[in-house]
Amino acid sequence: MTLYNADGSIAEMSGNGIRCLVAAVRRATAASWHELQVSTVAGERTVTLEMSSETEGHGTGHMGTVAFLDAPEGSLGAADVGNPHVVVRDNDEWSESERERIAHTMQAAMPEGANVEFVTVRHPARVAIKVYERGVGWTKACGTGSVATAAVLYSLGLTGPKAVVENPGGELIVSLEGSQATLGGPVSFEGELEWTL
Repeated sequence: MTLYNADGSIAEMSGNGIRCLVAAVRRATAASWHELQVSTVAGERTVTLEMSSETEGHGTGHMGTVAFLDAPEGSLGAADVGNPHVVVRDNDEWSESERERIAHTMQAAMPEGANVEFVTVRHPARVAIKVYERGVGWTKACGTGSVATAAVLYSLGLTGPKAVVENPGGELIVSLEGSQATLGGPVSFEGELEWTL
């Protein structure tokens, strides 16, 4: 799997993208398997998939090792999930342009840039994030960002080892066991596209 950002750069890993890729491969090949291993820039990842209909299902990806990074000043923490993330406690009084300014500051503080998650802790098993992605800007959902956020918050004692992460585009479930993480979420087919090279 090779994933290109909106600006043409390559993202090492996508927690949502890999789940969708696995569902598309299964559908395109008319396969019946429920697990697939995918090679990514960040390493091998295994995704399990259960389809409840032709177009709807649920997938769980084994996201590998979460490694904590040196955190920029003003953040709650930083983590690598195959790609780098910085987690910032959100403030309802911030405007979108203020969040973008903060995101750019956090990205500049990281050697390879980073996705930036603005988090609100609702309670120990549920959080909400807004994500400003490296190479993309604002995005409706970030799977690796959900994992990084959950790991940082768990390390600070703000959440437990399993949390629902509300993204603007929907809910994801992160489970942590030691330094290992899994990410679960929906799969939904929206349309079909064919092209020739």
